[in-house]
Amino acid sequence: MLDGYIPLLMLFGVVLANAVLMLGLSHLVTSTQPTPVKGDPYESGMPALGSTKERFSVKFYLVAMLFIIFDIETVFMIPWAARFTELGLLGLVEMAIFVVILGVGLAYVWKRGALEWD
Repeated sequence: MLDGYIPLLMLFGVVLANAVLMLGLSHLVTSTQPTPVKGDPYESGMPALGSTKERFSVKFYLVAMLFIIFDIETVFMIPWAARFTELGLLGLVEMAIFVVILGVGLAYVWKRGALEWD
């Protein structure tokens, strides 16, 4: 009855042994000598401009969240476009309503000034 679980347990044992071995070897092989260069933040190969503790404006995060929201909502159009011919007129009306809701949301955000970058 439990014979079917033996390969699964063996796989789990190999994975666990591999993880422990890799962590152990990484601690044995690496040297930990902190230097000022190692402590500097690395960003795309460019030296850091200014302090890393600088605060960002809330507008930055708001624009980022709005981009993600509208990007995810437009991804919903891909399956609709793939099945457009099968959905017929009802599918077209539903997508038109969806696009109108997106447009109203965009108009609201635009009117509130959330997309203005200072």
